[in-house]
Amino acid sequence: MNDATFPELVASCWTSAGDAAPLREPETSPVPIADRLEALAVTGWSGFGLVHDDLVEAKATMGFPTLRKLIDEAGFRYLEVELLSDWWDEDLHYNWRPRFDLLLDAAETLGARFIKVGTAFGDPAPDLNVFVDPLRRLTAEAKARGTRIALEPIPFTAVSSIPAAADLMRLVAMPECGLVVDYWHVYRAGTTLEELAASVTADQIFGVELNDADNEVRGTLFEDTRDNRRLCGEGDQDVTGFIRTLQELGYEGPWGVEILSNEHRKLPVRDALKVAYSTALACFPAQVAHTRRA
Repeated sequence: MNDATFPELVASCWTSAGDAAPLREPETSPVPIADRLEALAVTGWSGFGLVHDDLVEAKATMGFPTLRKLIDEAGFRYLEVELLSDWWDEDLHYNWRPRFDLLLDAAETLGARFIKVGTAFGDPAPDLNVFVDPLRRLTAEAKARGTRIALEPIPFTAVSSIPAAADLMRLVAMPECGLVVDYWHVYRAGTTLEELAASVTADQIFGVELNDADNEVRGTLFEDTRDNRRLCGEGDQDVTGFIRTLQELGYEGPWGVEILSNEHRKLPVRDALKVAYSTALACFPAQVAHTRRA
């Protein structure tokens, strides 16, 4: 973070996607990529994310070199691409391998900070060792293409919490393999900020995602995370405390903002980005102190 007063904020892929959502077919944003970039630029973001299906369309319509030119001309500093699953299962190689190849191409050409990966929906895996060698293979390929692998722990998947994921990173033991720490998932996993601080190190954190949630879960955890997230500071999470915890750990990277909700998807993209940016910014300790003094 270059300026403690004005942190660099990255709009994670769904924040700027308009009426698109995880596991819809396809997941492609209905908003043309050039319009998304313009909206992101005028609302102050330092970077953004794109999901796999957006990348498929971008490659087919304009090509990655042209997209890279638009990104550079707009002055964005950060790009993130996602999501890869099934990568631990060689029987599903036919499914995840082409997806990974596209994500590698995109990361290399567009200069992505990392490729985000996840694990299967279900109960926590009883033995995380099964993921070690597959993660090492993914990471070696990513390193060769100039990027990294970032695993996102999710409470309704096989790697369900930051403490478990941090242990997995220690087993993988490759500096190009790290974590995305999404506060919604930290909160829903029941991990306290004290437990978070005790379990993970700053060098393991490749990305952060800010958001908020109500105490009450509506529907399944997946439905709640897809449809009912709150803007930062408007739910029951301690967003400022989360930010402070990561700062005290020594995290100095940009801060992603991932807002997923039915209400957010209904807004014009520029309006959605403006409110996501302003509410996230207001949660930073320096901003809070400034607001209180005013």
